[in-house]
Amino acid sequence: MIILTLNCGSSSAKYQVYDWENKEVLGNGIVERIGENISTIESNIPGRESHTRKRACPTHKEAVELIIAAIIDKKNGCVTEINEIKAVGHRVVHGGERFIKSVIVDNEVIETLKELSALAPLHNPANITGIIGAKAVLPDVPHCAILDTAWHQTMPDEAFMYALPHSWYRDYNVRRYGFHGTSYLYTAKRAATLLGKDPLKTNIIIAHIGNGASMCAVKNGVCIDTSMGLTPLEGLIMGTRCGDIDPAIIPYIISRTDMNANAVDRILNKNSGLLGITEKYIDRRDINDGVEENDERCILAQDMEAYRIKKYLGSYSAVLGNVDAIVFTAGVGEMSPPVRAKALSELESIGVKVDMEKNAISKSQNCETCISAEDSKVKVFIIPTDEELVMTEDTFALMNGTYDVHTNFTYSFQDPSYVNKNREAALPRDLEKRPGLEKIIVKAK
Repeated sequence: MIILTLNCGSSSAKYQVYDWENKEVLGNGIVERIGENISTIESNIPGRESHTRKRACPTHKEAVELIIAAIIDKKNGCVTEINEIKAVGHRVVHGGERFIKSVIVDNEVIETLKELSALAPLHNPANITGIIGAKAVLPDVPHCAILDTAWHQTMPDEAFMYALPHSWYRDYNVRRYGFHGTSYLYTAKRAATLLGKDPLKTNIIIAHIGNGASMCAVKNGVCIDTSMGLTPLEGLIMGTRCGDIDPAIIPYIISRTDMNANAVDRILNKNSGLLGITEKYIDRRDINDGVEENDERCILAQDMEAYRIKKYLGSYSAVLGNVDAIVFTAGVGEMSPPVRAKALSELESIGVKVDMEKNAISKSQNCETCISAEDSKVKVFIIPTDEELVMTEDTFALMNGTYDVHTNFTYSFQDPSYVNKNREAALPRDLEKRPGLEKIIVKAK
C-alpha cells in the first residue's frame, strides 16, 4: 500500500511517498513558486540523483498534478500507476480548539478549517487549497488532515490562556495554541522508547529548533505548555521571527514611523529574528561561520538565540519538577553543536550536565544520539524528527478505523526494534565523516 503525504504552503507543496508494507520512503520532493509563471519540482528517490522539471502551476491543484506526474514518471518516478496510492495525508497548521486529533477530511471538516483560517491566514488557506486540489486529482481515496495544533490541546487553562479580557477568548478565540505538534509527538514517543519508559510516565522538554523554532513541556506523555502562541510568532528567536517581545513596541514603532500595523506585523514575521539581528543571515551555518570570524552581530545573534532557549529550559524544568530528558530536534537542533552548547551550558543546578565532546560530534540526521555526561541526572538526546511518518501512520490508521488520540494509540516507532530503513542506509556516510559518532548513538531499551 502506498500513502502520499502533502505539506502545502502558500507557494510550495512538499510531498513524500511511503510504502506501508515495506516501511520505507520511496520518494519525496517539493514544488516551489506555485502561482508564478513557472513552477519547479525537485524529486528525490533514495539512491538516485535528484530530478527537476518545470511547469506552470497557477494553483495547488496543478502542483498536485505535477507531483503525481513526477511520482508515476516511467524514468524518474517511484510508483507505477496512480491507483497504487491508497490514501493521502495532509498537514494542516491550525485546528483551533475544534480538533484534538487527526481526522478524515469531508466537507464539514473543510468548512471548519475555513472558519479557522482567521487564526492562521498565512497557512490554513494554502493547506485547504492543497486538500481541495488533491481531492480533485485523487477523488476516490481517503484524505486525512493531520493538525499541528492537536498535540497541544492537553494544555491546562493556566498555560494556554492569556491575561487579556476574557471576551477576547470567548468571542475571538484568542489563546495559546502551539505548533510543530507532529514533531513533538514523534520525538516524545521516541524519547520515552530510548529511556525504556512508559510514555505516559515520562517528563520531557523538547526543543524543535529550525528556521521556525519552538519548545514544549511534556508531562506524563502529554503537552502542558509550549512557546508558540496564537500564531507561530511568539516564543524563541527564529530565522526571521522575533519571538517574545514587549507588545508595546508595536504601537510605539507605528507612532514613530509611517508604518501601519500590517507593515509592522510583516517585519516581526519576515525581517526580525536572526535576520533582524545580523541584517544579512538566516542560516545558522552562515552565522556560525561569522562567529568563527569574530563577526560581532553573528556572535550576538547566536548568543541571543541560545539564551532564549536556555530561559525556556529553566522555566519548563520548574513547571515539570522532575525531568527525564531534554530533546533537541529539527534542522538546527539536530545539526548545530554551537547553538546546543551555549543553550545547555551551566545547567547543572537543574540536573543537566552535557559532555561537550559528544555534543561536538553529534551532527547527523540519520541517528539518535545521547550527549549528556554519564553522571547527568537528565539525559540529553538528539532525535531527528519524522513528521511525515506521523502523518503516514495517522492516515493509515484513520482509513482502517484503528486510529485514536495519541494517549490511546501506539505508533510503530515506539517499538524498541523500530528502524528507519532510509536513515539506516544513509548513516554509514555520516559515520565516515564524523569519527566517534558511533560511540554516542543511543539504542532503544
